Amino acid sequence: MIDPSIVYDPPRPNEHPANILWVDEQIWGHRLWDSQSSWLVFLELLNLAEACLREGRLLDERGVSYPLNYKPYKRMHLRNILFNNERLTEIALRAPDSETAWTKWLDWMLDNAKGVQSDFSYLKNRFHSFHEFVSLVGMLRSSAVESETNRRWSSRFVFPFGPSGLYEDLNISPSGSPTREYINFGLTGELLYKMLCRSESAEQLRPCLAAMLSGQNPWDKVLSRLQPDSTNDLTTRGISFLPYRTHPTFDRLGEDWLRMCKLQLPGFDSYPFLVTLSALHIMLYQLTLASEWDDESQKPYFICEVLAPKKTLIRELAASCYQKNNLRSLQTVENYIRRIEESQEWQQACRQSGNFEICRQLLIARVRWPRNPEDYDGCNDPQTLLSELRKVAKDRHQQHAGNVHRNYGRDIGLISKRGTNKLRYAPNDSLLKALVLANVRGRLEYNEFLSRMYTRYGLIFGDRQAETVLDKGEFDKKAFQANSERLEQRLGSLGMLRRLSDACAYVQNPFSLRS
Repeated sequence: MIDPSIVYDPPRPNEHPANILWVDEQIWGHRLWDSQSSWLVFLELLNLAEACLREGRLLDERGVSYPLNYKPYKRMHLRNILFNNERLTEIALRAPDSETAWTKWLDWMLDNAKGVQSDFSYLKNRFHSFHEFVSLVGMLRSSAVESETNRRWSSRFVFPFGPSGLYEDLNISPSGSPTREYINFGLTGELLYKMLCRSESAEQLRPCLAAMLSGQNPWDKVLSRLQPDSTNDLTTRGISFLPYRTHPTFDRLGEDWLRMCKLQLPGFDSYPFLVTLSALHIMLYQLTLASEWDDESQKPYFICEVLAPKKTLIRELAASCYQKNNLRSLQTVENYIRRIEESQEWQQACRQSGNFEICRQLLIARVRWPRNPEDYDGCNDPQTLLSELRKVAKDRHQQHAGNVHRNYGRDIGLISKRGTNKLRYAPNDSLLKALVLANVRGRLEYNEFLSRMYTRYGLIFGDRQAETVLDKGEFDKKAFQANSERLEQRLGSLGMLRRLSDACAYVQNPFSLRS
């Protein structure tokens, strides 16, 4: 059950961009967005964190739940150089000397650069030759995040080496001016940042995150060389809304981030693991809040198959568990509307004269719908109005928030079709590595590790955990024991498990042992 004392009042409609409906947002906030990959969630978080660090309020909301305004960079010079610059290599190959190449390229950029005053002449004095400049641009292009995707150039992102490589997602309008885009940066990264702010680890995380954003590395300095000395391209953003003051899912997210930071992995090696763990915690946040809103005592769980040569009972259970969880948030939306229908306030409104208008105003107050004539054009009947709300809310949820579980799960390697035509929980090696690094200091007895995976994340591999959630007709002890043995072998092949005797195996964190 949701504790009312931890719930913030939502922003008033005049304080927030107009939404035709406010149902998903009441439960999970504004917003969980399925089109945003786990890496883009991480980049959006870093943009918000860098802007807050610049203003001296990193991981500190200062008691303001909404809005958390911040000013991210556009960095149009850098983006044009890296991603809107198809003639660069051709000019380098055909020009007889460096001076000619610079002249041809600067002329070309004058006509083709978008969203910025196209003076790139400052670059000539920063490089020994045009070929040096071209080589550097090529290396930085190769570091692009998700470079295999076919995004427009204004929505491509260089690896976050530091503050000089952070910028918001933009589109270029027909007039040539950059405008904010909410497809790739859909605000889920802002929600993730707010979760860290409200976690118990926020104060300890502050210096770790500040170090990530310090820019004290050669690559960030290289990125800064490609940009003018001063840029005034900041615009205020910040329309995300997280409804809860505190929550155990926030604390577990903060703990995992803190443990990863304390490992002090070299360079940027911790970033992929932070990306994976962050997306996992977003999935857990969505499922956990769904269960709490529906007053369920059983916490979310994931029956995980460790890939076997042949089809097993675990595979069927993992697939059915996935199907149940994937529909879980939609069920919560339906229950939310059902509670409106069963509420005393609605029942009383239906009994009054002029009940349709009274009920309409009640829904506007609760879910901001239907505020406009085009929102609803049905008959003046409260039950028809509520039925239309149910349909609109379900359709809207299934377009975006309802896909978060599947899309994020596949993105981080928790959900897979490998070896079958059904989606099910089958963690890959990258996810297993992230879980070990975030949960094992030195070494941990294998059965304790399995217990910890269930306690913290709801991940079920072995028989002891499965027995607590499955009916007797579904539970097969030998099948889960075999599944656990396959996980043990997988961890051993990854160098993250060592068996000392027939009865004693330890999961080990090689980085923690090394330090």
